[in-house]
Amino acid sequence: MAAEERPSSTRKRIVLAWGLWDWGSAAFNAVVTTFVFTVYLTSSAFGPTGTVEALLGWALAGAGLVIAVLAPVTGQRSDTSGRRKLWLAVNTYIVVAATAAMFFVEPDPSFLWLGLLLVAGGNVFFEFAGVNYNAMLSQVSTPRSIGKVSGFGWGMGYIGGIVLLLIVYFGFIEGLFGVPEGDGLPVRAAVLVSAAWFGLFALPVLFAVPEYRGAGVRRQRVGFFASYVRLGHDIAKMWRESRHTVWFLLASAVFRDGLAGVFLFGGVLAASVFGFSPGEVIIFAIAANVVAGVSTILVGALDDRLGAKPVIVAALVGLIISGLLVFFLHDGGQIVFWTAGLALCLFVGPAQSASRTFLARIIPPGREGEVFGLYATTGRAVSFLAPTMFAVFVSVFGAAYFGILGIVLVLAVGLLLLIPVKAVQERLKD
Repeated sequence: MAAEERPSSTRKRIVLAWGLWDWGSAAFNAVVTTFVFTVYLTSSAFGPTGTVEALLGWALAGAGLVIAVLAPVTGQRSDTSGRRKLWLAVNTYIVVAATAAMFFVEPDPSFLWLGLLLVAGGNVFFEFAGVNYNAMLSQVSTPRSIGKVSGFGWGMGYIGGIVLLLIVYFGFIEGLFGVPEGDGLPVRAAVLVSAAWFGLFALPVLFAVPEYRGAGVRRQRVGFFASYVRLGHDIAKMWRESRHTVWFLLASAVFRDGLAGVFLFGGVLAASVFGFSPGEVIIFAIAANVVAGVSTILVGALDDRLGAKPVIVAALVGLIISGLLVFFLHDGGQIVFWTAGLALCLFVGPAQSASRTFLARIIPPGREGEVFGLYATTGRAVSFLAPTMFAVFVSVFGAAYFGILGIVLVLAVGLLLLIPVKAVQERLKD
């Protein structure tokens, strides 16, 4: 039965099941890569300040390169294999296993590389899981509800992150669960809970959403190297027929990676540069998720009235200014990070959301699936940029706060690439 023909109650149940994966994925996004485990991994227990942050940046840059090499294959095969749920499950539970294995990373320099390997590997398989998860959007929504459903999933991720971070903060940092403080056990126990959290909330989508059967035009499955030939042909065809779409894909790939870098290194900078304790980092994380979620919802109305490009440009300018304030005022202490850092979060969500709606308005009719596939692929193909720039600036200047300039540089390049792109405002009336 087609998505639009399903009874309303059935469709709502499927959408909820799909959104619960996003809710669960907050375990990896919020706890592992942003506010808890990477903060623990870059603490003085693992090495000198500046060195450990740079090594984390290089590890994530390497993960980004792996994603860039394999993204076209995983993206295309999610459409051609007809086994989308299988690969969502495989990749999700590899991430769950990697998260659980972080329990064995003790606070000692000899365990640093194990921690870096688990974080980098988890990022790779998390992105691969996201390929199949995002591809399911068209299965669980209708053309009229795709934006609402997508926003629901995004919101579930923010809310899930807030709930899990509250559990981690009160249960492990404040000691409500009675976990001993020695040997990094509060953080190590928190990643075990996070692994269980993701594993549990990833189950509903695997049972409730029907397997993808390739409705519509199915493309022939091709080999590894032929996948790149096909990708090149797709982009060349689009360049001839809709050049501004290609430019936007390029611009959004760059600035979206900068947006990811804001959250990816936010917790690390809060702890290493501004002296936040692990508990204070988590409190900031909760506030950051609230600000990002609320601003994304509220700015959506401006997107519909003014168009997406003004929203994206304003958000990127706001991000660049806020990032520079964090850098130049870093000696001002925690009040600087609380104000300018939350300002960064204020702009991240709207930029992410408006990016998707902007693309929807400039896609040539009948090419939505193809172009959104390239949108996902190009985004992953440059996912090494922010970690690399962060690591380069920290390595060259020898201080963690210089990594902020690396992220700001990525955002600025994305903004410059976006400015020449023309928005098709007529599509706003459709």
